[in-house]
Amino acid sequence: MGAPLSSWPWHNLGSYKVSLIDSSPVIAFMHNAQCLIIFLFSSQLILHCLQYLLYGPLIVKVIYERAWEEREGSSKQAQWCLHLLLLFALRGLVHQLWFTFDSMLFLTRRRRIRRDGVDFQQIDREWHWDNFLILQFWVAAAACSVFPSLQSLPLWDARGAIVVLLLHVGFSEPVFYWAHRSLHGDFFFPHYHALHHSSRVPQSFTEGFATPLEHLILVGVTGAPLMGACLLGRGSAALAYGYVLGFDFMRCMGHSNVEVFPNGLFKWLHFLRYLIYTPTYHSIHHAEKRSNFCLFMPLFDLLGGTLDDKSWQLQEEIASGKNDQIPEFVFLAHVVDLVSALHVPFMFRSCSSMPFSIKSCPYVLVMWPLSFVIMLIMWAWSKTFLVSFYYLRGRLHQMWVVPRFGFQYFLPFAKNGINSQIELAILRADKMGVKVVSLAALNKNEALNGGGLLFVKKYPNLKVRVVHGNTLTAAVTLNQIPDDVSEVFLTGASSKLGRAIALYLCRKKIRVLMLTLSKERFHSIQEEAPQELQHYLVHVTKYQAGQNCKTWIVGKWLPLREQRWAPAGTHFHQFVVPPVIGIRRDCTYSELAAMKLPEDVQGLGMCEVFMTTQLMTLDLNRVYLWGVKLIWTGLEQYTMKRGVVHACHAGGVVHFLEGWSHHEVGAIDVDRIDVVWKAALKHGLRPAND
Repeated sequence: MGAPLSSWPWHNLGSYKVSLIDSSPVIAFMHNAQCLIIFLFSSQLILHCLQYLLYGPLIVKVIYERAWEEREGSSKQAQWCLHLLLLFALRGLVHQLWFTFDSMLFLTRRRRIRRDGVDFQQIDREWHWDNFLILQFWVAAAACSVFPSLQSLPLWDARGAIVVLLLHVGFSEPVFYWAHRSLHGDFFFPHYHALHHSSRVPQSFTEGFATPLEHLILVGVTGAPLMGACLLGRGSAALAYGYVLGFDFMRCMGHSNVEVFPNGLFKWLHFLRYLIYTPTYHSIHHAEKRSNFCLFMPLFDLLGGTLDDKSWQLQEEIASGKNDQIPEFVFLAHVVDLVSALHVPFMFRSCSSMPFSIKSCPYVLVMWPLSFVIMLIMWAWSKTFLVSFYYLRGRLHQMWVVPRFGFQYFLPFAKNGINSQIELAILRADKMGVKVVSLAALNKNEALNGGGLLFVKKYPNLKVRVVHGNTLTAAVTLNQIPDDVSEVFLTGASSKLGRAIALYLCRKKIRVLMLTLSKERFHSIQEEAPQELQHYLVHVTKYQAGQNCKTWIVGKWLPLREQRWAPAGTHFHQFVVPPVIGIRRDCTYSELAAMKLPEDVQGLGMCEVFMTTQLMTLDLNRVYLWGVKLIWTGLEQYTMKRGVVHACHAGGVVHFLEGWSHHEVGAIDVDRIDVVWKAALKHGLRPAND
């Protein structure tokens, strides 16, 4: 059993804890103080039993009481109930906006304090960072019940701001300073404060990640100036909103991993360094744990002898961009569609750190218009930008995104603009000193740039290696095929990957039924095979040719009508983008080629998303029997699990780790499929379905 007030009583409720907010008006407006005390003391036992609570309609209560209740007190109660709920939402918004700013690497990468990334482990630990909001909501509700005068505060009183400022400096700052120092003592730190310091990279959500005891201290620190102003008759609703939200704003700023103050500010205005802390200042406390204990004013560290002497020098260095780092590997991705575009790390951390799903991220259904507007802005004015990064064996790997959506790659008039974006990104990487640039799905489209060959021919002196990663994609697909297979049915047979797969299987003496309407293309591929093995390649022009073959390799979109030709028990391997929806229950479907990154990857906190635009190509007249369920299945299929990346991404990583000096563009070298596969396994990459 842990120390008292070291864990949250509603921990077992998980996401259902939010429903506790809806019951808090009962507390807030209990006129019997004895009932209130009994409820609070028994709440821990009750909450551990309430595992499946439904969200209570608090807003309905407010509307009902304002519309039908005639008693003046009831109207005031409903009004303050609404105020508390609104303040709760705004406080969460402050934390979210700071996180969004912190995670916009294309804006903040040069001012990052800690170079490390936020990994899945930290995200999971901080998942319920907002526990403190519920605690403080209850305390505020109880205060409204105990002190009814709080329900009649004026909208604004300017003199109240002066009172709050004086009480903050004279009470909140010194009390927090000494309480914080005490939390770093031999007893309190391991039992209470170590949890807060367990986060390697501070973010705005880290501010709320602490034990109940710490947040009870903050309740007193935050509430004392407001209560003092109210007792002196200077309280107001605007003051409560302003001070609480300002308090959260400052706390989030201090826990941000981005230095927001300009270089040289504290040299020009020397006195400011003792009146306001900086993210760098507080990051030193998180790293070293023996200095910089103040709330917001370093003056108290100066008076207490705990001010770190290098705080301002380090702040100046980081603000000037000296902490910036050049990546050695870049994966050049693109936006998929309007829905999955909201899966980016700077939107919602809880969503981007999990495989993309409409059920787990329902907000995308109402936020897609925002995504549409951003798409238009990016189309008109934008360039390739940084979206995420991780470290592998001490080397920085970054993901850049071409500001184009999936459908735009199929617009004939957009081709030159997209190639221009990719070209500029490659030239930028070459100038920076990047070793390898790996091209994602549509960025290496054969019809667009010949799998990257266009850029290599145009700039023969490139130092950066351009890699399409298709060699490893072919290797992953081929190694999914069982050893006892003697015949396969191959669609998309004349494509770049289809050609390589057919030639590889031909060498293994596996009969390949190559579906293509082009006799010339088939014969061209067949002639590449050794003379004595060419008969293993068979030209077919209809899907009916695969009706007796239980191994299908799909490289072209396969609607339900064509899937029906496969016999029962067929396994569909695929390398088609967008991927095929698994409709037939008597068959099995592989996922698209993907690899798990090595176990020693660091700072990875985002799941990659595959294309989900297959819904655009569905003929609903053919699949009406499957109804709505088919639509939801399509939206939730083919997203990457944690630590899993596209095979083309992994192919670029292998190219970099091996230090190969050649470009991997154009046609796939069949002789290198096994070489790349063995190199991937040697470096600790594993198939996603391993």
